[in-house]
Amino acid sequence: MPLLPEEPQIHESAQGPRATPASGRTAPTPRPVPGPRPVAPPRPGRPGPVRPMPAQRTPREPVVAAPGPSVPAAAPAAAIPQIQLIPASAEGALDAAEEAVDLLLESGRVPGEVLVITTGQPHPWAAHELSFGETAYWAQHDAGDDVFYADASVVGRAKARPVVVVAVNGGPDAVATALPLARGRAGALLIVCGDPQQINSVLGAGV
Repeated sequence: MPLLPEEPQIHESAQGPRATPASGRTAPTPRPVPGPRPVAPPRPGRPGPVRPMPAQRTPREPVVAAPGPSVPAAAPAAAIPQIQLIPASAEGALDAAEEAVDLLLESGRVPGEVLVITTGQPHPWAAHELSFGETAYWAQHDAGDDVFYADASVVGRAKARPVVVVAVNGGPDAVATALPLARGRAGALLIVCGDPQQINSVLGAGV
């Protein structure tokens, strides 16, 4: 049956009849429906609700132990020269020493690296140079540019050289004093020309 124009039409979107408030009274404000509360914005200066990721840690430096009382290091052992024995009689020890010096120079040794010590009769070169006085004699020693010949009695004044050649040409007492000093003056090589038994008794067996 068709609706008459006089009849009001009811739309489906309408939620029902509205109550007209009584005169003098205002309609109550509808309260909001409870729901999830919005997250408050973070306060300035304080971290927000999300914690920041921790910064990457850098590798730790190795821990260096605090220096303690210093312990004195052991002193390096003194260099022990190689010892070479050339058997010779007291009369032939000086000639054997001269041959040893020639071989050293031919092998490339610098003359200033060689010191020759005699335990008995002085070497002719030393006797000749001493005739001009000890000052000139030791000046040549200090120059260090040639083979130097010295008597066992003054070997304590001689400086160390890489090679020391000893001619055991006499003086048993001088040998006992000269050989240990000669070994102390030799940096790399000690050549001893003389009686093996006498030399071993001073420097030790097996030389």
